[in-house]
Amino acid sequence: MSTLSRRTVLAGTAAAAALAALPAQAAQAEQPAYRWRNAVIGGTGFLTGILFHPTTPGLAYARTDIGGAYRWDSPAARWTPLTDHLGWDDWNLLGVEAMAVDPVHPHRLYLALGTYSQSWAGNGAILRSEDRGTTWQRTDLTVKLGANEDGRGAGERLLVDPCDSDTLWLGTRHDGLLKSTDRGATWAPAGGFPPAPTASGQGVTLLVAAGRALYAGWGDADGSSANLFRTTDGTTWEPVPGQPTGTAAKVPIRAAHDRHTRELYVTYADAPGPNGQSDGSVHKLATTTGTWTDVTPATPGGTDTFGYGGVAVDARRPGTAVVSTNNRWSAVDTLYRTTDGGRSWASLKDTAVFDVSETPFLEWGGDEPKFGWWIQAVAVDPYDSRHVLYGTGATLYGTRDLTHWAPQIRGLEETSVRRLISPPAGEAHLISGSGDIGVMYHERLTASPSRGMATNPVFGTATGLAQAAARPSYVVRTGWGDHGNGACSQDGGRTWAPFAAQPGLAKDAPGPVAANADGSVLLWSFVHWDGTKYPAHRSADNGATWSEVPSFPKGATPVADPADPRLFYAYDTDTGNVYASTDSGLTFGERAGGLPAGDNQFKLVAAPGRSGDLWLSAKWNGLYRSTDAGASFSKVAGCRASYTLGFGKAADGSDYPAIYQVGSAENITAVLRSDDEAKSWVRINDDSHQWGYIGDAVTGDPRVYGRVYLATNGRGIQYGEPI
Repeated sequence: MSTLSRRTVLAGTAAAAALAALPAQAAQAEQPAYRWRNAVIGGTGFLTGILFHPTTPGLAYARTDIGGAYRWDSPAARWTPLTDHLGWDDWNLLGVEAMAVDPVHPHRLYLALGTYSQSWAGNGAILRSEDRGTTWQRTDLTVKLGANEDGRGAGERLLVDPCDSDTLWLGTRHDGLLKSTDRGATWAPAGGFPPAPTASGQGVTLLVAAGRALYAGWGDADGSSANLFRTTDGTTWEPVPGQPTGTAAKVPIRAAHDRHTRELYVTYADAPGPNGQSDGSVHKLATTTGTWTDVTPATPGGTDTFGYGGVAVDARRPGTAVVSTNNRWSAVDTLYRTTDGGRSWASLKDTAVFDVSETPFLEWGGDEPKFGWWIQAVAVDPYDSRHVLYGTGATLYGTRDLTHWAPQIRGLEETSVRRLISPPAGEAHLISGSGDIGVMYHERLTASPSRGMATNPVFGTATGLAQAAARPSYVVRTGWGDHGNGACSQDGGRTWAPFAAQPGLAKDAPGPVAANADGSVLLWSFVHWDGTKYPAHRSADNGATWSEVPSFPKGATPVADPADPRLFYAYDTDTGNVYASTDSGLTFGERAGGLPAGDNQFKLVAAPGRSGDLWLSAKWNGLYRSTDAGASFSKVAGCRASYTLGFGKAADGSDYPAIYQVGSAENITAVLRSDDEAKSWVRINDDSHQWGYIGDAVTGDPRVYGRVYLATNGRGIQYGEPI
């Protein structure tokens, strides 16, 4: 009996059914038609897999650790997202653990989805398509997958059996090897697979076909026991004789079969990666004789420690293969290429010429672009030997001549976005703060920001971003950085200068920041990555000096009143109490109490242009409003849940800003807009545009009615406009 349940879901269905589920007052307004696009940055996340179709020219797929899967549209030279239909309840499925194509049926595509395998995450799922990912059927698994965990660059863990297109294999991390005989509709444990499933560890790291034989890598061996298994009948599995052992061959990462020479190349490391590898090797197996050969291009040692990651063979040239190093920080990672079966190798990094003008952030604050890091995905176009792709922790590089490299990333956006500002004036309509790539100034929405990441200093992950409401040229940002954790801009975010000083807490616990209405006072809150909260600090001299504010609730997000520079607010998520300051942040006193508590993601925001008009998004507790500067709050009727909220330009004839929120009026979480002060809501996204988790930030454009900017956790910045 199958261990898995079956469910069918079609992407791209109309949103009418969801709209009909809204309350009567919300559903009375006809759902407006919106066009959704990415505000272009380009990549920014970990590309964990690249797969060319072996028999169809120009067809390729890419997978990411948190941002879904993509199909390469060769005529348009861009990637098409395939999993944007996955909604709020399916946020854990935006991570793609593995993908597979059918060589015999080029329109078939399979994805194994599941971002985390911890108890708090949902189970994985299989998506299967007959039209290259345009529409899907879905099977919910009873096991968990881990596309954003250690080992996420290994694989592929999903495989169509070369002897039978109806048979699929799925390697899991904790539940052994699974098999389907009905093209992924149902699954059951594969009998005869020797390694015992483990509750922790890596489990099956790769599946690859070599002729009619199947090979499976096992990531939980100790370096002396077998970690590569083979079956020739689909029923019985055995350790591959003579396989390498030792630390450098502890974990099989990836494998590729040269059908001309009948040799299987396998990359190994001492850990699954992408972090933590310090040793590795490359071996090839002559599948006809069983002979193993060590073909490691360069042996790690001394200060030059690394593992091996990606491997791809050239389908047109026998004995030609490419492998990647991984986690090589001292000498920087590279691709090695051989044309003689591994007897000699050339480092492609040594002759590489880069052009990152399409995505300037890859210069990382002015530095020359590196060849890359976290390289575990490598592919060679089966119809063009000189077309090579490889993924990094930030982008996907491609070449057509093995020398000149550029991001081949158009259409692929994987940013995890945390903060958004849409200024009321100036060149840019958007400033963003994200994980890994800090703050960006978007002078155009259709091209990657020309200044790249904000510099002076460079941040990794942004933790705070704020603009003085009455002085929009003044912007401040905070985040994780090695050369300072706070900065200000006097020109609306074009250029930056670090705070002259910063509190000692800033280095290890940088948190959100606020600037009062005229930019004369800053409040900086501090929260460690482990959740520990610390006292906020205040500066009245643009960050030259700071003083602790003992009465401010520890770890709370400071909120500035947009009209009165004397007023600040804070919501204590631990107690459900609202605090306010009437002396420009020197002291805070308690105001309303008894509000929902217990979740650090509850958000307090102030309506623009008004003093004391506050809104509280309390997730499943609903939406609350205060019009008396936090002294009292009323629950907003007709709003079942509110996760994040923002404001934009008012509709014609209205004197109140348009309100945008991620929330639900009934039983579907969606992007909603209200033009009548939250008396009614309309859904403005649809079933094809949902993007998983979207609860961090949303804001309207104060200059363009109807335009809204939405932060996603892995699909970048989405912006919508009425059609």
